[in-house]
Amino acid sequence: MVLCVQGPCSLLAEEQIGQQTLKARSLELPESAMQPLPVGVFLEEVAEEIPAQLESEQPKVLDPEEDLLCIAKTFSYLRESGWYWGSITASEARQHLQKMPEGTFLVRDSTHPSYLFTLSVKTTRGPTNVRIEYADSSFRLDSNCLSRPRILAFPDVVSLVQHYVASCAADTRSNSPDPAPAPALPAPKEDATSNPVLPAPTATAVHLKLVQPFVRRSSARSLQHLCRLVINRVVADVDCLPLPRRMADYLRQYPFQL
Repeated sequence: MVLCVQGPCSLLAEEQIGQQTLKARSLELPESAMQPLPVGVFLEEVAEEIPAQLESEQPKVLDPEEDLLCIAKTFSYLRESGWYWGSITASEARQHLQKMPEGTFLVRDSTHPSYLFTLSVKTTRGPTNVRIEYADSSFRLDSNCLSRPRILAFPDVVSLVQHYVASCAADTRSNSPDPAPAPALPAPKEDATSNPVLPAPTATAVHLKLVQPFVRRSSARSLQHLCRLVINRVVADVDCLPLPRRMADYLRQYPFQL
């Protein structure tokens, strides 16, 4: 009976002694053998790098409402300008500009499905068409990849055209031998195949010279609009003028000089 009672106890005692012996042996091992793999450090570095990669790879969130407002404002400005010709073709634009002085321009709807507008200009080589690109709520003149970073972007088409008209006028006043308000742009890309007179896309670059808009007869500008243009040319801020609210609002509807 004594053996039966003491047997389990002795086995338990031996097991505890064996565990203590293993612990003692493990303590005697060299320190290098006890060092675990740096798994925690490796995962931490990856965890720090993954959010940065995801953030850089995420595409820019587009706001359709912002695009609609930007495009609607541009259309409103163009209709007020008088030199927006709507959905005419490149051949029609060429006919209108053929006998006009160099630097005469108009804006029309682009016939390319990826673009909204096209700038048609009379150059030394005849009428030329340059597409107007829209991206990220901004407009810029279409160009090749090399010159694209140097092309300025504008919130609307009228601001774009006015900038280059002012730049060309400044170059003319300074007696520049080669007035070029914009960087060298590629040869016209739109409707080039349908009009053999236009230079091929591989031809030399065209320097734009914008001088005066070609106003559409059906969009003859009113006397009020002409007065508004004069005020915009001589006054930087219409809010400083002692004008009735209704007149001040009319001036703000078209804050340009063209």
